[in-house]
Amino acid sequence: MARAGLTADRLTQAAADLADEVGLDKVTVSALARRFGVKDASLYSHVRNLADLRTRVAVLAAGEFADRLTAAVAGRAGGDALRAFADAYRAFAVEHPGRYAAYQLRLDPDVVAASPGHLRSIQATTAVLAGYGLAEPDLTDAVRLLRSAFHGWAGIEGASGFAHPRDVDTSWSRAVDALDLVLRNWPRGA
Repeated sequence: MARAGLTADRLTQAAADLADEVGLDKVTVSALARRFGVKDASLYSHVRNLADLRTRVAVLAAGEFADRLTAAVAGRAGGDALRAFADAYRAFAVEHPGRYAAYQLRLDPDVVAASPGHLRSIQATTAVLAGYGLAEPDLTDAVRLLRSAFHGWAGIEGASGFAHPRDVDTSWSRAVDALDLVLRNWPRGA
């Protein structure tokens, strides 16, 4: 019988919080069970296994990430939209490192297709790039450039890798300005 108060949603939220606190790689069914003061077996009527739990956290994170990105770019275009998107991306990665790591997990394509958060984050990204007039195949290339730049920055910043005394926020702003310049001068039809 399922323990009163435990639900898949409540476990997913707790796992996401735990991931932010200790890192996604340290989230286990046992660690989550300890958080609730129950035995591991009590969780298995709500989640199938650790992979299922992490997939649920990834889908939750995608929704929260998409909310942040969508709100940031609403009513903006071009460089304004890019800056808002970039700042929202960075803030999410810094404030929610475990959720951000979960969002990066490679998921089954059917899970991604059924995840409104994943779809909305893609839509937010393409909305930003629409302001630069990019069409396929340039759009895909630009999405890959932004994802690589922002994900790389998040990884280095998350590992405290920016040790130089220059202000990191200033460097971030300059990097986003450089990306704006690149997008405004994108080599078309290559």
